[in-house]
Amino acid sequence: MAKGKEAKAVVRTETTWKSAWKRDWQLYLLLLIPLIMVFVFSYAAYPGLRMVFMDYKPAKGYDGSEWVGLATFRKIFADSDFHRALRNSVVFNLADLVVGFPMPIILALILNELRYARFKKVSQTILYLPHFLSWAIIGSVALTMFKPSSGLVNVMLMNTGIIEEGIPFLNEKWHWAVTYLLIGVWQSMGWGTILYLAAITGISGELYEAAMIDGANRWKRMWHITLPGIKSTVVTLLIMNLGRIMGSNLERLVAFGNTQVKDFQYQLAVYIYNKGLNNSKFSMGTAVNLFQSLIGLALVILSDRVAKKLGEDGLL
Repeated sequence: MAKGKEAKAVVRTETTWKSAWKRDWQLYLLLLIPLIMVFVFSYAAYPGLRMVFMDYKPAKGYDGSEWVGLATFRKIFADSDFHRALRNSVVFNLADLVVGFPMPIILALILNELRYARFKKVSQTILYLPHFLSWAIIGSVALTMFKPSSGLVNVMLMNTGIIEEGIPFLNEKWHWAVTYLLIGVWQSMGWGTILYLAAITGISGELYEAAMIDGANRWKRMWHITLPGIKSTVVTLLIMNLGRIMGSNLERLVAFGNTQVKDFQYQLAVYIYNKGLNNSKFSMGTAVNLFQSLIGLALVILSDRVAKKLGEDGLL
């Protein structure tokens, strides 16, 4: 009898959809807004992917456009400009991953060790701000600061005697490549730090106290407690970043682009705009976008399986 009463008590305390809606209906209504946006701008667009198998003409629509099968893909894969854009996108995204991925981790470890709370908050605010600036603003400021003759950076370096003549940071392709990558790291590292700091807060303080009692210094605590504690977050974000290897940011490329660096600036986003949207070849632009998405999905699935074989939780 006692067990039956306990079971009934458990049933009475279970949350039902009706009680949950009655208690939190405002939150569910707010949740509908992003869900509708995701559905409209992502899933509702999927039927339009059929244009990759058509010679799509907006005036004729889907019903009037001619079906061409895989001809669009054959045309793209035979295009030398596509090969150049693909090579540049993969190389720069891999370099961005190698240079930029460790920086938020390092930054989060440093910020976590700061003991002066006010200085820590000010530092976090300064580091987060670049994420909220558009690439148009960042590009215009960078082009002004890095001018070979009159830019602030070159003027300071020449006045201090470090260099004799201005460095073409954004006017020569190899200097542009390095500057482009470093500015990208500067823009994104503060925002990525938030995720790692949130993961660090989930580590039990008792582990640090026990390590301090055992005589572990600050570096050993970071290496043996903090880093293992955020390992699952690192793996998850690494998998997500590997899925973006084929991507490129048109706004960022246009903000830093000029005719002197077009060999490196010409990436898939520029290719899609020039060959697809600018020439009204929507089938070609959609086909390249679909190709990017499929390769990105394959990379995510592959890296997830590798992570699971290595003993991690993975993403999927």
